[in-house]
Amino acid sequence: MYFSKSINLKIKKMEQLFNSPTVWGILIRFVITLAFLFVLIAVIYFRYSKKEKFVFTFFLIGIIVFFICSLLKGVDIAIGMGLGLFAIFTILRFRTRNFSLKDMAYIFTVIGISVINSVNMPGFPFFGFLIINSIIVLAAFVLEEVMRKNSFDKQSIIYDELELLKPGNKHKLLKDLSSRTGQTILRTKIVKVDFKRETAELEIYYKG
Repeated sequence: MYFSKSINLKIKKMEQLFNSPTVWGILIRFVITLAFLFVLIAVIYFRYSKKEKFVFTFFLIGIIVFFICSLLKGVDIAIGMGLGLFAIFTILRFRTRNFSLKDMAYIFTVIGISVINSVNMPGFPFFGFLIINSIIVLAAFVLEEVMRKNSFDKQSIIYDELELLKPGNKHKLLKDLSSRTGQTILRTKIVKVDFKRETAELEIYYKG
């Protein structure tokens, strides 16, 4: 009984410190933010995108947004700042081709995690923040896995067996393409047929 009370007391003290506007409260929230950003960016994002050049950018965005929002007074101002920063990056998206829509989604997620953890909400449980952060990171991982399983690599080839392009020869066509390319071809699309040269340009889809 005493042991249980002692644990509850420590949890309450941790929650009070976590939600306090003091330097130690901010640093504790920063460490937790950094841990979840590491999982999101270095583990999930880099694993599936292999874009090492954006890892630095995402980390720095998350850190700067966290400290800006932590030093602001008021939940509305902090959230407004986070959404405002995302709006700026959305505008920049149309001025450069370096960021894909997926990269922008990760930027918004990084900003979201930083804003959520920077806001002081007295009375909100410490484990609530951990659960919310975990859900966000887990959602990113699950969506990446779903996309990976349902995505295909595409390649254009010149094919010389026009007879197999006729309806009813789909199975033979896929088998022949798989034999020639060394890949398991799942589907194909006819782009153009050159009857003079008796060749066709095909787009083939296979698992990478």
